[in-house]
Amino acid sequence: MSTMRVPVLIVGGGAAGLTMSTFLSSYKVDHLLVERHENTSILPKAHYLNQRTMEIFRQFDIADDVFAAGAPIENMSKVVWRTTLAGDGPLQSKTFYEMDAFGGGRLTEQYRRDGAVLPTNLPQLRLEPILLEHAEERAPGRVLFHHELTDVRQQSDGVRATIIDRGTGRSFDVEADYLVAADGGKTIGPAIGAQMLGASDLLNIVTAHLTADFSEWWDDRTLIAHFLNPEAGSYPSGGNMVAMGPTWGRHSEEWAFHFAFLPTDDSDLDESAMRAKIRELLGVGDIEITINRISHWSVQGTVVDKYQDDRVFLVGDAAHRHPPTTGLGMNTSIQDSHNLAWKLAAVVHGHADRSLLDTYATERQPVGMRVVDWALFTMQNHFVIDAGMGLMPFPVPPEMHRATFEMFFSDTPAGATRRARFAEAVETQRTEFQAHDLEIGFHYEAGAVVQDGTSAPQPDPMGTRYTPTTRPGHRLPHAWFENADGKIASHELTGADGRFVLITGADSAPWEEATRAAAAKFGIRIHHAAVGTDYKDTDGQWTKVREIADDGAILVRPDNHVAWRAMSVPTDPTADLIAAVGTVLHR
Repeated sequence: MSTMRVPVLIVGGGAAGLTMSTFLSSYKVDHLLVERHENTSILPKAHYLNQRTMEIFRQFDIADDVFAAGAPIENMSKVVWRTTLAGDGPLQSKTFYEMDAFGGGRLTEQYRRDGAVLPTNLPQLRLEPILLEHAEERAPGRVLFHHELTDVRQQSDGVRATIIDRGTGRSFDVEADYLVAADGGKTIGPAIGAQMLGASDLLNIVTAHLTADFSEWWDDRTLIAHFLNPEAGSYPSGGNMVAMGPTWGRHSEEWAFHFAFLPTDDSDLDESAMRAKIRELLGVGDIEITINRISHWSVQGTVVDKYQDDRVFLVGDAAHRHPPTTGLGMNTSIQDSHNLAWKLAAVVHGHADRSLLDTYATERQPVGMRVVDWALFTMQNHFVIDAGMGLMPFPVPPEMHRATFEMFFSDTPAGATRRARFAEAVETQRTEFQAHDLEIGFHYEAGAVVQDGTSAPQPDPMGTRYTPTTRPGHRLPHAWFENADGKIASHELTGADGRFVLITGADSAPWEEATRAAAAKFGIRIHHAAVGTDYKDTDGQWTKVREIADDGAILVRPDNHVAWRAMSVPTDPTADLIAAVGTVLHR
Protein backbone atom coordinates (compact mmCIF):
# COMPACT_ATOMS: atom_id res chain seq x y z
CA MET A 1 0.00 0.00 0.00
CA SER A 2 1.40 3.41 -0.99
CA THR A 3 1.83 6.24 1.50
CA MET A 4 1.35 9.96 0.93
CA ARG A 5 2.93 12.55 3.21
CA VAL A 6 1.29 15.98 3.77
CA PRO A 7 1.40 18.48 6.63
CA VAL A 8 -2.42 18.64 6.89
CA LEU A 9 -5.16 16.13 6.08
CA ILE A 10 -8.70 17.50 5.76
CA VAL A 11 -11.57 15.01 6.06
CA GLY A 12 -14.82 16.34 4.63
CA GLY A 13 -15.63 18.35 1.51
CA GLY A 14 -18.47 20.59 2.67
CA ALA A 15 -18.19 24.33 3.23
CA ALA A 16 -15.83 24.05 6.22
CA GLY A 17 -13.49 21.58 4.54
CA LEU A 18 -13.39 23.30 1.15
CA THR A 19 -12.70 26.71 2.65
CA MET A 20 -10.01 25.21 4.88
CA SER A 21 -8.34 23.87 1.74
CA THR A 22 -8.52 27.26 0.03
CA PHE A 23 -7.15 29.09 3.06
CA LEU A 24 -4.25 26.66 3.45
CA SER A 25 -3.42 26.98 -0.25
CA SER A 26 -3.26 30.75 0.13
CA TYR A 27 -0.90 30.26 3.07
CA LYS A 28 1.21 27.83 0.98
CA VAL A 29 0.54 24.82 3.19
CA ASP A 30 0.50 21.48 1.37
CA HIS A 31 -2.52 19.38 2.28
CA LEU A 32 -4.94 16.71 1.11
CA LEU A 33 -8.73 16.85 1.28
CA VAL A 34 -10.83 13.68 1.07
CA GLU A 35 -14.61 13.52 0.81
CA ARG A 36 -16.57 10.26 0.71
CA HIS A 37 -19.37 11.58 -1.51
CA GLU A 38 -18.95 11.68 -5.25
CA ASN A 39 -20.16 15.27 -5.58
CA THR A 40 -21.01 18.34 -3.55
CA SER A 41 -24.38 18.77 -1.80
CA ILE A 42 -27.52 17.92 -3.74
CA LEU A 43 -29.72 19.73 -1.20
CA PRO A 44 -30.23 23.49 -0.77
CA LYS A 45 -29.74 23.22 3.04
CA ALA A 46 -27.90 26.26 4.46
CA HIS A 47 -28.23 29.36 2.30
CA TYR A 48 -27.67 32.65 4.18
CA LEU A 49 -24.09 33.95 4.02
CA ASN A 50 -23.67 36.66 6.60
CA GLN A 51 -21.50 39.75 6.47
CA ARG A 52 -18.56 38.20 8.33
CA THR A 53 -18.45 35.20 6.01
CA MET A 54 -18.58 37.41 2.93
CA GLU A 55 -15.70 39.47 4.37
CA ILE A 56 -13.69 36.27 4.64
CA PHE A 57 -14.62 35.28 1.08
CA ARG A 58 -13.52 38.73 -0.07
CA GLN A 59 -10.17 38.31 1.69
CA PHE A 60 -9.52 35.11 -0.29
CA ASP A 61 -10.93 36.27 -3.64
CA ILE A 62 -14.00 34.05 -3.47
CA ALA A 63 -16.63 36.75 -2.88
CA ASP A 64 -17.08 37.92 -6.48
CA ASP A 65 -18.06 34.44 -7.66
CA VAL A 66 -20.45 34.01 -4.74
CA PHE A 67 -22.05 37.42 -5.26
CA ALA A 68 -22.44 36.70 -8.98
CA ALA A 69 -24.59 33.66 -8.16
CA GLY A 70 -26.15 34.85 -4.90
CA ALA A 71 -29.12 37.07 -4.16
CA PRO A 72 -28.62 40.85 -4.32
CA ILE A 73 -29.50 42.55 -1.06
CA GLU A 74 -32.63 44.00 -2.70
CA ASN A 75 -34.00 40.47 -3.20
CA MET A 76 -33.38 39.27 0.36
CA SER A 77 -34.24 42.34 2.39
CA LYS A 78 -37.52 41.24 3.90
CA VAL A 79 -39.15 38.46 5.91
CA VAL A 80 -42.96 38.30 5.94
CA TRP A 81 -45.74 36.56 7.87
CA ARG A 82 -48.85 35.82 5.80
CA THR A 83 -52.01 33.74 5.86
CA THR A 84 -51.52 32.39 2.33
CA LEU A 85 -49.49 33.39 -0.69
CA ALA A 86 -52.47 33.59 -3.05
CA GLY A 87 -56.26 33.39 -3.11
CA ASP A 88 -59.12 35.87 -2.93
CA GLY A 89 -60.97 34.51 0.11
CA PRO A 90 -61.65 36.81 3.08
CA LEU A 91 -58.64 35.42 4.99
CA GLN A 92 -56.35 34.67 2.06
CA SER A 93 -53.39 36.74 0.84
CA LYS A 94 -53.34 38.65 4.11
CA THR A 95 -50.11 40.00 5.55
CA PHE A 96 -49.62 39.88 9.31
CA TYR A 97 -46.27 41.64 9.37
CA GLU A 98 -43.15 42.51 7.36
CA MET A 99 -39.65 42.86 8.80
CA ASP A 100 -36.42 44.19 7.33
CA ALA A 101 -33.84 41.42 7.42
CA PHE A 102 -30.29 40.32 6.57
CA GLY A 103 -28.92 43.83 6.13
CA GLY A 104 -31.68 44.92 3.76
CA GLY A 105 -34.11 47.82 3.86
CA ARG A 106 -33.39 50.37 6.58
CA LEU A 107 -30.58 48.11 7.89
CA THR A 108 -28.41 48.58 4.82
CA GLU A 109 -26.88 51.90 5.83
CA GLN A 110 -25.60 50.42 9.12
CA TYR A 111 -24.30 47.25 7.47
CA ARG A 112 -22.44 49.30 4.85
CA ARG A 113 -20.88 51.38 7.61
CA ASP A 114 -19.71 48.24 9.43
CA GLY A 115 -18.34 46.20 6.52
CA ALA A 116 -16.89 46.38 3.03
CA VAL A 117 -19.45 43.88 1.73
CA LEU A 118 -23.04 42.98 2.45
CA PRO A 119 -24.52 39.52 3.09
CA THR A 120 -25.93 37.38 0.31
CA ASN A 121 -28.05 34.27 -0.07
CA LEU A 122 -26.92 31.19 -1.97
CA PRO A 123 -28.10 27.65 -1.21
CA GLN A 124 -25.47 25.06 -0.42
CA LEU A 125 -26.05 23.10 -3.61
CA ARG A 126 -24.84 26.15 -5.58
CA LEU A 127 -22.28 27.47 -3.09
CA GLU A 128 -20.28 24.26 -2.68
CA PRO A 129 -19.43 23.88 -6.41
CA ILE A 130 -17.96 27.40 -6.30
CA LEU A 131 -15.92 26.54 -3.21
CA LEU A 132 -14.82 23.27 -4.82
CA GLU A 133 -13.65 25.07 -7.95
CA HIS A 134 -11.53 27.47 -5.88
CA ALA A 135 -10.09 24.65 -3.78
CA GLU A 136 -9.17 22.54 -6.83
CA GLU A 137 -7.64 25.48 -8.71
CA ARG A 138 -5.37 26.31 -5.77
CA ALA A 139 -4.46 22.73 -4.86
CA PRO A 140 -4.54 20.64 -8.08
CA GLY A 141 -4.79 16.93 -7.37
CA ARG A 142 -5.17 17.47 -3.64
CA VAL A 143 -8.98 17.62 -3.42
CA LEU A 144 -10.29 14.07 -3.75
CA PHE A 145 -14.02 13.42 -3.77
CA HIS A 146 -15.36 9.83 -3.66
CA HIS A 147 -12.51 9.01 -1.27
CA GLU A 148 -13.30 7.80 2.23
CA LEU A 149 -11.27 7.64 5.40
CA THR A 150 -11.59 4.10 6.77
CA ASP A 151 -9.07 4.17 9.61
CA VAL A 152 -7.26 6.83 11.61
CA ARG A 153 -4.49 6.48 14.18
CA GLN A 154 -3.04 9.37 16.10
CA GLN A 155 0.64 9.04 17.02
CA SER A 156 3.08 11.18 18.95
CA ASP A 157 4.57 12.66 15.78
CA GLY A 158 1.46 12.89 13.61
CA VAL A 159 -1.66 11.22 12.29
CA ARG A 160 -1.82 8.16 10.04
CA ALA A 161 -4.99 7.49 8.08
CA THR A 162 -6.12 4.94 5.54
CA ILE A 163 -8.08 6.26 2.56
CA ILE A 164 -10.05 4.19 0.05
CA ASP A 165 -10.86 5.34 -3.45
CA ARG A 166 -14.52 4.37 -3.63
CA GLY A 167 -14.41 4.32 -7.41
CA THR A 168 -11.56 1.85 -7.81
CA GLY A 169 -11.49 0.19 -4.39
CA ARG A 170 -7.76 0.93 -4.00
CA SER A 171 -6.46 2.11 -0.64
CA PHE A 172 -3.51 4.23 0.40
CA ASP A 173 -2.14 5.62 3.63
CA VAL A 174 -1.71 9.28 4.49
CA GLU A 175 0.79 10.51 7.03
CA ALA A 176 0.03 14.03 8.22
CA ASP A 177 1.23 16.31 10.97
CA TYR A 178 -2.34 17.43 11.63
CA LEU A 179 -5.88 16.35 10.77
CA VAL A 180 -8.84 18.69 10.35
CA ALA A 181 -12.18 16.92 10.75
CA ALA A 182 -14.85 18.64 8.67
CA ASP A 183 -16.88 15.45 8.34
CA GLY A 184 -19.98 16.49 10.27
CA GLY A 185 -18.97 14.36 13.23
CA LYS A 186 -19.51 11.11 11.36
CA THR A 187 -16.08 9.53 11.83
CA ILE A 188 -13.31 11.52 13.46
CA GLY A 189 -15.18 12.85 16.49
CA PRO A 190 -16.21 9.39 17.71
CA ALA A 191 -12.70 8.09 16.96
CA ILE A 192 -11.14 10.60 19.38
CA GLY A 193 -13.86 10.16 21.99
CA ALA A 194 -15.53 13.54 21.41
CA GLN A 195 -19.15 13.79 22.52
CA MET A 196 -21.86 16.19 21.40
CA LEU A 197 -23.45 17.84 24.44
CA GLY A 198 -26.81 19.59 24.45
CA ALA A 199 -30.32 19.14 23.10
CA SER A 200 -31.00 16.82 20.18
CA ASP A 201 -34.12 15.69 18.29
CA LEU A 202 -36.04 18.80 19.36
CA LEU A 203 -38.17 18.93 16.24
CA ASN A 204 -38.45 16.90 13.07
CA ILE A 205 -38.25 19.00 9.91
CA VAL A 206 -39.50 17.90 6.53
CA THR A 207 -38.10 20.00 3.71
CA ALA A 208 -39.32 19.99 0.14
CA HIS A 209 -36.94 21.33 -2.48
CA LEU A 210 -39.39 22.29 -5.22
CA THR A 211 -39.66 24.05 -8.55
CA ALA A 212 -42.64 26.32 -9.24
CA ASP A 213 -43.56 29.70 -10.68
CA PHE A 214 -44.86 31.92 -7.87
CA SER A 215 -43.98 35.18 -9.66
CA GLU A 216 -47.62 36.30 -9.73
CA TRP A 217 -47.70 36.57 -5.94
CA TRP A 218 -44.13 36.79 -4.58
CA ASP A 219 -42.63 40.15 -3.61
CA ASP A 220 -39.22 40.86 -5.17
CA ARG A 221 -37.81 41.95 -1.79
CA THR A 222 -38.86 38.87 0.17
CA LEU A 223 -36.50 36.01 0.95
CA ILE A 224 -38.49 34.09 3.59
CA ALA A 225 -42.24 33.90 4.09
CA HIS A 226 -43.92 32.31 7.11
CA PHE A 227 -47.45 31.05 6.53
CA LEU A 228 -50.18 30.65 9.18
CA ASN A 229 -53.20 29.07 7.56
CA PRO A 230 -56.60 30.02 9.03
CA GLU A 231 -58.21 27.10 7.19
CA ALA A 232 -55.97 24.43 8.69
CA GLY A 233 -58.32 23.99 11.61
CA SER A 234 -55.89 23.85 14.51
CA TYR A 235 -52.44 24.75 15.80
CA PRO A 236 -49.78 24.32 14.52
CA SER A 237 -50.98 25.29 11.07
CA GLY A 238 -48.10 26.62 9.02
CA GLY A 239 -44.68 26.38 7.52
CA ASN A 240 -42.17 28.62 5.83
CA MET A 241 -40.82 28.97 2.33
CA VAL A 242 -37.46 30.35 1.17
CA ALA A 243 -36.55 31.54 -2.31
CA MET A 244 -33.59 29.51 -3.64
CA GLY A 245 -32.88 31.03 -7.06
CA PRO A 246 -31.05 30.68 -9.37
CA THR A 247 -32.98 33.75 -10.53
CA TRP A 248 -33.67 36.00 -7.56
CA GLY A 249 -36.77 37.93 -6.59
CA ARG A 250 -40.26 37.02 -7.75
CA HIS A 251 -38.89 34.93 -10.62
CA SER A 252 -37.01 32.47 -8.43
CA GLU A 253 -37.44 29.05 -10.00
CA GLU A 254 -36.65 26.97 -6.92
CA TRP A 255 -37.86 27.07 -3.34
CA ALA A 256 -37.41 25.26 -0.05
CA PHE A 257 -40.54 24.63 1.99
CA HIS A 258 -40.13 23.58 5.63
CA PHE A 259 -42.65 21.91 7.90
CA ALA A 260 -41.90 21.33 11.58
CA PHE A 261 -43.23 18.38 13.57
CA LEU A 262 -42.84 17.26 17.15
CA PRO A 263 -40.80 14.04 17.44
CA THR A 264 -44.05 12.27 18.41
CA ASP A 265 -45.90 13.43 15.26
CA ASP A 266 -46.21 11.48 12.05
CA SER A 267 -43.98 13.36 9.61
CA ASP A 268 -43.79 10.70 6.92
CA LEU A 269 -44.94 12.88 4.03
CA ASP A 270 -44.51 11.40 0.57
CA GLU A 271 -44.31 13.51 -2.56
CA SER A 272 -48.06 13.53 -3.17
CA ALA A 273 -48.92 14.47 0.41
CA MET A 274 -46.23 17.15 0.47
CA ARG A 275 -47.47 18.73 -2.74
CA ALA A 276 -51.07 18.77 -1.47
CA LYS A 277 -50.02 20.30 1.85
CA ILE A 278 -48.05 23.05 0.13
CA ARG A 279 -50.93 23.84 -2.24
CA GLU A 280 -53.34 24.13 0.68
CA LEU A 281 -51.05 26.34 2.72
CA LEU A 282 -50.14 28.68 -0.14
CA GLY A 283 -53.59 28.83 -1.71
CA VAL A 284 -52.10 28.67 -5.21
CA GLY A 285 -54.61 26.27 -6.72
CA ASP A 286 -53.45 23.71 -9.24
CA ILE A 287 -50.36 25.48 -10.62
CA GLU A 288 -47.53 23.12 -11.48
CA ILE A 289 -45.31 22.24 -8.51
CA THR A 290 -42.44 19.84 -9.04
CA ILE A 291 -40.98 18.23 -5.93
CA ASN A 292 -37.27 17.79 -6.62
CA ARG A 293 -36.41 16.11 -3.35
CA ILE A 294 -37.83 15.61 0.14
CA SER A 295 -35.46 15.48 3.09
CA HIS A 296 -36.05 14.69 6.73
CA TRP A 297 -33.83 16.04 9.48
CA SER A 298 -33.96 16.73 13.19
CA VAL A 299 -33.21 19.98 14.96
CA GLN A 300 -30.27 19.89 17.35
CA GLY A 301 -28.52 22.38 19.59
CA THR A 302 -25.27 20.67 20.51
CA VAL A 303 -21.59 21.53 20.96
CA VAL A 304 -18.77 19.00 21.11
CA ASP A 305 -17.04 18.63 24.47
CA LYS A 306 -13.60 19.03 22.89
CA TYR A 307 -12.66 20.88 19.71
CA GLN A 308 -9.18 19.37 19.69
CA ASP A 309 -7.43 16.18 20.63
CA ASP A 310 -3.68 16.75 20.30
CA ARG A 311 -3.14 16.84 16.50
CA VAL A 312 -6.80 16.46 15.51
CA PHE A 313 -9.16 19.45 15.19
CA LEU A 314 -12.93 19.47 14.74
CA VAL A 315 -14.54 22.20 12.63
CA GLY A 316 -18.06 22.90 11.42
CA ASP A 317 -20.85 20.42 12.12
CA ALA A 318 -18.30 18.10 13.68
CA ALA A 319 -18.03 20.69 16.48
CA HIS A 320 -21.46 22.34 16.67
CA ARG A 321 -24.97 21.68 15.33
CA HIS A 322 -27.59 24.39 15.25
CA PRO A 323 -31.25 24.99 14.65
CA PRO A 324 -31.50 26.80 11.30
CA THR A 325 -32.84 29.99 12.88
CA THR A 326 -30.45 32.96 12.54
CA GLY A 327 -28.51 31.07 9.85
CA LEU A 328 -25.41 30.67 12.00
CA GLY A 329 -24.45 27.07 11.23
CA MET A 330 -22.55 27.21 7.94
CA ASN A 331 -21.25 30.71 8.68
CA THR A 332 -19.76 29.60 11.99
CA SER A 333 -18.26 26.55 10.26
CA ILE A 334 -16.42 28.68 7.69
CA GLN A 335 -15.26 30.99 10.48
CA ASP A 336 -13.88 27.97 12.38
CA SER A 337 -11.68 27.19 9.40
CA HIS A 338 -10.64 30.82 9.08
CA ASN A 339 -9.49 30.84 12.71
CA LEU A 340 -7.59 27.55 12.50
CA ALA A 341 -5.98 27.90 9.06
CA TRP A 342 -3.55 30.74 9.82
CA LYS A 343 -2.47 29.00 13.03
CA LEU A 344 -1.75 25.74 11.21
CA ALA A 345 0.22 27.71 8.63
CA ALA A 346 2.25 29.53 11.29
CA VAL A 347 3.16 26.23 12.97
CA VAL A 348 3.84 24.30 9.74
CA HIS A 349 6.12 27.08 8.49
CA GLY A 350 7.99 27.17 11.81
CA HIS A 351 6.86 30.68 12.75
CA ALA A 352 4.92 29.64 15.85
CA ASP A 353 5.18 27.08 18.60
CA ARG A 354 2.82 24.13 18.27
CA SER A 355 1.02 25.30 21.42
CA LEU A 356 -0.50 28.09 19.31
CA LEU A 357 -2.87 25.44 17.96
CA ASP A 358 -4.35 24.98 21.42
CA THR A 359 -5.86 28.46 21.08
CA TYR A 360 -8.23 27.20 18.38
CA ALA A 361 -10.41 25.47 20.98
CA THR A 362 -9.90 28.27 23.50
CA GLU A 363 -11.24 30.81 21.02
CA ARG A 364 -13.81 28.93 19.00
CA GLN A 365 -15.57 26.73 21.54
CA PRO A 366 -17.11 29.70 23.43
CA VAL A 367 -18.27 31.09 20.08
CA GLY A 368 -19.81 27.73 19.20
CA MET A 369 -21.63 27.60 22.52
CA ARG A 370 -22.85 31.18 22.11
CA VAL A 371 -24.27 30.76 18.62
CA VAL A 372 -25.89 27.40 19.37
CA ASP A 373 -27.58 28.90 22.41
CA TRP A 374 -28.70 31.86 20.32
CA ALA A 375 -30.12 29.67 17.57
CA LEU A 376 -32.05 27.64 20.14
CA PHE A 377 -33.42 30.85 21.62
CA THR A 378 -34.52 32.28 18.28
CA MET A 379 -36.15 28.99 17.34
CA GLN A 380 -38.11 28.92 20.59
CA ASN A 381 -39.14 32.54 20.10
CA HIS A 382 -41.32 31.54 17.15
CA PHE A 383 -43.76 30.21 19.73
CA VAL A 384 -43.87 33.73 21.19
CA ILE A 385 -44.89 34.99 17.77
CA ASP A 386 -47.68 32.40 17.56
CA ALA A 387 -48.88 33.41 21.01
CA GLY A 388 -48.80 37.05 19.94
CA MET A 389 -51.12 36.09 17.12
CA GLY A 390 -53.52 34.61 19.67
CA LEU A 391 -52.93 30.97 18.69
CA MET A 392 -53.16 28.36 21.41
CA PRO A 393 -50.30 25.80 21.81
CA PHE A 394 -52.78 22.92 21.74
CA PRO A 395 -55.61 21.71 19.48
CA VAL A 396 -58.72 23.89 19.44
CA PRO A 397 -61.99 23.60 17.48
CA PRO A 398 -61.70 24.78 13.88
CA GLU A 399 -64.26 27.52 14.51
CA MET A 400 -62.18 28.98 17.33
CA HIS A 401 -59.03 28.78 15.23
CA ARG A 402 -60.64 30.66 12.34
CA ALA A 403 -62.22 33.20 14.68
CA THR A 404 -58.75 34.15 15.93
CA PHE A 405 -57.76 35.20 12.41
CA GLU A 406 -61.05 36.93 11.68
CA MET A 407 -60.71 39.04 14.82
CA PHE A 408 -57.08 39.86 13.97
CA PHE A 409 -58.01 41.38 10.60
CA SER A 410 -61.28 42.94 11.71
CA ASP A 411 -61.77 46.71 11.48
CA THR A 412 -62.57 46.94 15.17
CA PRO A 413 -60.82 48.18 18.30
CA ALA A 414 -60.26 44.56 19.30
CA GLY A 415 -58.64 43.87 15.92
CA ALA A 416 -56.38 46.91 16.29
CA THR A 417 -55.31 45.71 19.72
CA ARG A 418 -54.49 42.25 18.40
CA ARG A 419 -52.47 43.68 15.52
CA ALA A 420 -50.57 45.96 17.89
CA ARG A 421 -49.86 43.07 20.23
CA PHE A 422 -48.64 40.93 17.37
CA ALA A 423 -46.36 43.72 16.15
CA GLU A 424 -44.70 43.88 19.56
CA ALA A 425 -44.35 40.09 19.73
CA VAL A 426 -43.03 39.62 16.20
CA GLU A 427 -40.50 42.45 16.58
CA THR A 428 -38.70 40.28 19.16
CA GLN A 429 -37.79 38.01 16.24
CA ARG A 430 -35.30 40.63 15.12
CA THR A 431 -33.00 38.43 17.22
CA GLU A 432 -33.11 36.06 14.25
CA PHE A 433 -33.30 38.30 11.21
CA GLN A 434 -31.27 41.32 12.36
CA ALA A 435 -28.57 39.58 14.42
CA HIS A 436 -25.82 41.99 13.39
CA ASP A 437 -23.84 41.75 16.63
CA LEU A 438 -23.96 37.94 16.64
CA GLU A 439 -22.69 37.87 13.07
CA ILE A 440 -19.71 40.23 13.30
CA GLY A 441 -19.35 41.07 16.98
CA PHE A 442 -18.03 37.72 18.27
CA HIS A 443 -14.63 38.01 19.94
CA TYR A 444 -11.98 36.11 21.88
CA GLU A 445 -11.22 36.86 25.51
CA ALA A 446 -8.27 34.45 25.63
CA GLY A 447 -6.11 32.56 23.17
CA ALA A 448 -3.79 34.16 20.62
CA VAL A 449 -4.44 37.63 21.99
CA VAL A 450 -2.82 39.98 24.51
CA GLN A 451 -5.53 41.69 26.51
CA ASP A 452 -4.94 45.27 27.62
CA GLY A 453 -7.16 45.40 30.71
CA THR A 454 -10.06 47.18 29.02
CA SER A 455 -13.61 45.87 29.05
CA ALA A 456 -15.51 44.72 26.02
CA PRO A 457 -18.36 46.95 24.80
CA GLN A 458 -21.66 46.10 26.44
CA PRO A 459 -23.36 43.67 24.05
CA ASP A 460 -26.87 44.34 22.84
CA PRO A 461 -29.05 41.76 24.63
CA MET A 462 -31.20 41.52 21.49
CA GLY A 463 -28.12 40.95 19.32
CA THR A 464 -28.86 43.62 16.75
CA ARG A 465 -26.57 46.53 17.67
CA TYR A 466 -22.88 45.99 16.86
CA THR A 467 -20.30 48.23 18.54
CA PRO A 468 -16.97 48.47 16.67
CA THR A 469 -13.84 48.33 18.80
CA THR A 470 -10.12 47.72 18.42
CA ARG A 471 -9.95 45.94 21.78
CA PRO A 472 -7.76 42.80 21.51
CA GLY A 473 -9.71 39.70 20.50
CA HIS A 474 -12.32 41.62 18.51
CA ARG A 475 -12.73 41.81 14.76
CA LEU A 476 -10.86 44.76 13.32
CA PRO A 477 -13.45 47.47 12.62
CA HIS A 478 -14.15 48.24 8.99
CA ALA A 479 -13.00 51.53 7.50
CA TRP A 480 -12.09 52.75 4.04
CA PHE A 481 -8.58 54.06 3.33
CA GLU A 482 -6.88 55.52 0.30
CA ASN A 483 -3.25 55.09 -0.70
CA ALA A 484 -1.23 55.40 -3.89
CA ASP A 485 -3.01 52.34 -5.33
CA GLY A 486 -6.52 53.63 -4.65
CA LYS A 487 -9.27 52.73 -2.22
CA ILE A 488 -8.69 49.91 0.24
CA ALA A 489 -10.68 48.46 3.14
CA SER A 490 -9.08 48.02 6.55
CA HIS A 491 -9.46 44.24 6.26
CA GLU A 492 -7.52 44.21 3.00
CA LEU A 493 -4.38 45.26 4.83
CA THR A 494 -3.77 41.65 5.91
CA GLY A 495 -4.10 40.20 2.43
CA ALA A 496 -4.41 36.42 2.13
CA ASP A 497 -0.79 35.38 2.65
CA GLY A 498 -0.71 35.01 6.44
CA ARG A 499 0.84 38.36 7.25
CA PHE A 500 0.24 40.40 10.39
CA VAL A 501 -0.48 44.12 10.19
CA LEU A 502 0.56 46.91 12.53
CA ILE A 503 -1.78 49.87 12.12
CA THR A 504 -0.49 53.13 13.54
CA GLY A 505 -1.46 56.78 13.40
CA ALA A 506 0.30 59.63 11.67
CA ASP A 507 2.94 59.70 14.41
CA SER A 508 4.35 56.38 13.19
CA ALA A 509 8.11 56.87 13.36
CA PRO A 510 8.59 55.03 16.70
CA TRP A 511 6.89 51.94 15.23
CA GLU A 512 8.89 51.59 12.01
CA GLU A 513 11.94 50.03 13.63
CA ALA A 514 9.72 48.03 15.99
CA THR A 515 7.91 46.46 13.02
CA ARG A 516 11.15 45.52 11.25
CA ALA A 517 12.67 44.08 14.43
CA ALA A 518 9.63 41.96 15.33
CA ALA A 519 9.27 40.64 11.79
CA ALA A 520 12.96 39.71 11.64
CA LYS A 521 12.99 38.04 15.05
CA PHE A 522 10.08 35.71 14.29
CA GLY A 523 10.61 35.28 10.55
CA ILE A 524 7.15 36.57 9.68
CA ARG A 525 5.70 39.34 7.56
CA ILE A 526 4.31 42.35 9.42
CA HIS A 527 2.88 45.04 7.21
CA HIS A 528 3.13 48.52 8.73
CA ALA A 529 0.12 50.69 7.79
CA ALA A 530 0.49 54.28 8.97
CA VAL A 531 -2.89 56.00 8.72
CA GLY A 532 -2.30 59.66 8.09
CA THR A 533 0.84 59.19 6.02
CA ASP A 534 0.79 55.95 3.96
CA TYR A 535 -2.99 55.67 4.14
CA LYS A 536 -5.65 58.37 4.25
CA ASP A 537 -8.75 57.97 6.40
CA THR A 538 -11.20 58.51 3.53
CA ASP A 539 -14.35 59.48 5.38
CA GLY A 540 -13.27 59.81 9.01
CA GLN A 541 -14.66 56.39 9.94
CA TRP A 542 -11.30 55.08 11.17
CA THR A 543 -10.87 58.08 13.45
CA LYS A 544 -14.22 57.24 15.05
CA VAL A 545 -13.41 53.59 15.74
CA ARG A 546 -9.64 53.32 16.21
CA GLU A 547 -9.62 54.08 19.98
CA ILE A 548 -5.85 54.80 19.97
CA ALA A 549 -3.87 58.02 19.91
CA ASP A 550 -1.90 59.19 16.89
CA ASP A 551 1.21 57.50 18.33
CA GLY A 552 -0.59 54.28 19.30
CA ALA A 553 -0.58 50.97 17.44
CA ILE A 554 -2.87 48.02 16.71
CA LEU A 555 -1.50 44.57 15.84
CA VAL A 556 -3.88 42.61 13.62
CA ARG A 557 -3.75 38.83 13.06
CA PRO A 558 -4.06 37.21 9.62
CA ASP A 559 -7.75 36.52 10.36
CA ASN A 560 -8.43 40.24 10.96
CA HIS A 561 -8.88 39.92 14.71
CA VAL A 562 -6.93 42.35 16.86
CA ALA A 563 -4.06 40.61 18.64
CA TRP A 564 -2.66 43.51 20.72
CA ARG A 565 -2.74 47.26 20.92
CA ALA A 566 -0.89 50.15 22.51
CA MET A 567 -3.15 53.12 23.19
CA SER A 568 -0.10 55.40 22.85
CA VAL A 569 3.60 54.84 22.23
CA PRO A 570 5.32 53.04 25.15
CA THR A 571 8.81 53.75 26.44
CA ASP A 572 10.27 50.93 24.35
CA PRO A 573 7.93 50.17 21.42
CA THR A 574 10.29 47.59 19.92
CA ALA A 575 10.47 45.53 23.10
CA ASP A 576 6.72 45.75 23.63
CA LEU A 577 5.86 44.74 20.07
CA ILE A 578 8.31 41.82 20.13
CA ALA A 579 6.81 40.67 23.44
CA ALA A 580 3.29 40.91 22.00
CA VAL A 581 4.12 38.98 18.83
CA GLY A 582 5.96 36.35 20.86
CA THR A 583 2.95 35.92 23.13
CA VAL A 584 0.56 35.59 20.20
CA LEU A 585 2.77 33.03 18.45
CA HIS A 586 3.47 31.23 21.73
CA ARG A 587 7.21 31.65 21.30
